[in-house]
Amino acid sequence: MSAGVASPECPFNQVYRSLLDHYGPQHWWPGDTAFEVMVGAILTQNTAWRNVEAAINNLKRADLLAADGIINCPDAELAQLLRPAGYFNIKTTRLKNLCMLLHNAGFKRLQEMPTRELRQQLLAVNGVGPETADAILLYAFQRPVFVIDAYTRRIFSRFGLVSGNEDYEALRARFEGALDASAAIYNEYHALIVQHAKQACRVKPECDRCILCPDCEYVTK
Repeated sequence: MSAGVASPECPFNQVYRSLLDHYGPQHWWPGDTAFEVMVGAILTQNTAWRNVEAAINNLKRADLLAADGIINCPDAELAQLLRPAGYFNIKTTRLKNLCMLLHNAGFKRLQEMPTRELRQQLLAVNGVGPETADAILLYAFQRPVFVIDAYTRRIFSRFGLVSGNEDYEALRARFEGALDASAAIYNEYHALIVQHAKQACRVKPECDRCILCPDCEYVTK
């Protein structure tokens, strides 16, 4: 997916350009189909992506990477396939809940829904919170919805652009208000935030590796 072009006027856009220039396009989210992206959005809750990949590969080897296959798979068997992703019993239930939405509504019908309605449908699924719903909207349905995660709060609170304690919806609205409504830009930006949080702006920051350092309040304080 193209990284898109963001207007340079505001600090949010300046951070985007700096990260993109430094790291380059991230080609995120990895997945061969929209359904695989949705499965990954459920499985990535509270775990590293390498663990998600292992669980998805288990589903592929078992020929179960499909909504009906997952629904019809016994819970105990599915849980074992999802074991690498952690919290596998909980994720078994959550994944089946999402698959029931896809089974009952149909992907095509969901795809045709306005973004607000589709978001409500996703949030109504037990186990799908705002971050997971927005990741599905952005990466599986290509809707211009900005995903807020712990990395976003960490980087931008240190940078001084947010407090980090805002309500999820308030913070999402803040980003969407500052950026052009572009799924391509939101996609790339979120992926770049994740990359930067892993490479430099860690829990214990490595400021000497940070390309945002000259303008960061965390460093000046």
